[in-house]
Amino acid sequence: MKFTVGIAMSPLDQLTELARCAEECGYASIALPDSLFFSEKVSADYPYTPDGSRMWNAETPWVDPFVAAAAMGAVTSRIGFYTQVLKLGSRNPLLLARQIGSVAHLTGNRFGLGIGLGWSPEEFEWCGVPYRNRGPRVDEMIDVLKLVLGGGMVEYHGDYFDFDRLQMSPAPTAPVPFYVGGHSPAALKRAARVGDGWTSAMIKFEDLKSVIAQLGDLGALERPFEIQAVCVDRFGLDGYRQLEEIGVTDVIVLPWLFYGVGFDGSLEAKKDGLRRFADEVLKEFA
Repeated sequence: MKFTVGIAMSPLDQLTELARCAEECGYASIALPDSLFFSEKVSADYPYTPDGSRMWNAETPWVDPFVAAAAMGAVTSRIGFYTQVLKLGSRNPLLLARQIGSVAHLTGNRFGLGIGLGWSPEEFEWCGVPYRNRGPRVDEMIDVLKLVLGGGMVEYHGDYFDFDRLQMSPAPTAPVPFYVGGHSPAALKRAARVGDGWTSAMIKFEDLKSVIAQLGDLGALERPFEIQAVCVDRFGLDGYRQLEEIGVTDVIVLPWLFYGVGFDGSLEAKKDGLRRFADEVLKEFA
């Protein structure tokens, strides 16, 4: 089982040094969050907190995940990067394909695409995209992305996207893995159908067990398939072993939080947390 470092809500000037330290400590990847903007009011509840409230505010720092992956990739050589998760629905797939292909090349194929629909109607509408029919639209977006990133001259004619023959060069020299997020039945079916893995939001252990069982019933686990988890009630060696036993392949952690260092903690305190967690946990799963 692998361990990935989440960098959500960390100051942007810490990111490259955190990536260096995480690589030195033996972490597998960096999980890159995504948020386009903070709208003062939202017309839908955030789906992953009990009361539907957001865990961040207008001053919380966010970084474009593609820029972050390129910057951190430039100062590292082994550690991977993946979005966790990119809000796909409010974006354009051809523009995204160019960004994804560029980052894949600049990082030496160390980039994976974690994707979700997006939950905020404002994020869709203010980016000029309808919130309605977002599920079928995202399904077409995934088709377009995989087609274009596969290389060569391609065309696509769907209900939401339509273009004649085009080519983006260079294409990635290895397939970019797609990790599908979301806890709904539709999201799990999408993950089983088109994903190289499934990636969770915050989730409890028993719910995680249920999701993994559902993915098994859908046939996803009959092939190499990542289970990336942010489990909120299993920690420490015993807890991580329980996650491994139920089929989790990648645990996403913010190690400094376990040692009393907050999101806005100093860089050195966070690096100390990375090293301490590596000594106490990572070596036991090596």
